Amino acid sequence: MNLQLRKGKKLNPPVGELVPPEGVPIKLKVAGLGVRLAAQITDIILTLIAAVCLLILVAFVGLSAPQTLIAIGSLIFFVIRVPYYVMSELAWNGQTLGKRLMKIKVVSHDGTSLSTHSLVLRNLMKEAEIFLPATLLISLDAASPLASGLALSWIAIGLMVPVCNRYRQRLGDMVAGTHVIHQPVPVLLRDLAEQPVLQIAKKEEFVFFTHQLEHYGAFELQTLETLLRAQETVTGLESNRGGQRATIEAVVEKIRRKIDYANKVPEENRLEFLRAFYNAQRAHLEQRQLFGERRKDKNYAAEVIQT
Repeated sequence: MNLQLRKGKKLNPPVGELVPPEGVPIKLKVAGLGVRLAAQITDIILTLIAAVCLLILVAFVGLSAPQTLIAIGSLIFFVIRVPYYVMSELAWNGQTLGKRLMKIKVVSHDGTSLSTHSLVLRNLMKEAEIFLPATLLISLDAASPLASGLALSWIAIGLMVPVCNRYRQRLGDMVAGTHVIHQPVPVLLRDLAEQPVLQIAKKEEFVFFTHQLEHYGAFELQTLETLLRAQETVTGLESNRGGQRATIEAVVEKIRRKIDYANKVPEENRLEFLRAFYNAQRAHLEQRQLFGERRKDKNYAAEVIQT
């Protein structure tokens, strides 16, 4: 396990890895500052557009005097911005519209599910880290250089925190126990049954009868699938090829003896034999399952007789 205990303290997992309560490490890519900044700018633009539209409506209706429009606009921007971040991350499991476009998301640092408390906390901290000092900086003038310097220092310190943090966490992430990752892209292995079986010299085709397919169940089929997938990723080293050939030969001979397949399988055709047997065995088990019969392994028949 990647989480080790040393002197009674639990160490943090490596960067890019989460260890959920189940104890199985999950490899994830921590989002960089550039993509997070792009997502933040996108969200600011969206909320700013909504605030400007609402402010125009307020001015058009005449609910505010012209001299108070800036203050009311700032208040509207705040009222729209805070619920937007919290509600969108709650609804989309750690994503805002900007994060969805940039394909990043917020996750809990300890691998558990995101809580409402952590999302509210991290987004309220964003107000103190970024928006409050930015608002102060905009509202200040040249007559108050000290206040402007303090606001600039405040923003600089907030931006430096994720740069110096191994998980690229800002202050809000550190307080809420979250960090931002690139959204994992699920990759499905191609279905072995969809791969056509090569006909050997256009003369020989491996055919298996029903009684030959009654010997194995789903467990053996999965084991064979693992072996076939391993052939697709085997390296080109001669020693590895020799070991793989021996393994393939042993498996082919074991299957031949088990199912009473009379014909000898030439060495160059062994992989095609295994693929053909895999396809036939899988189709057979799927057909039996349609009739409510599950064959979990090769001991299925013996268990049925005993019951």
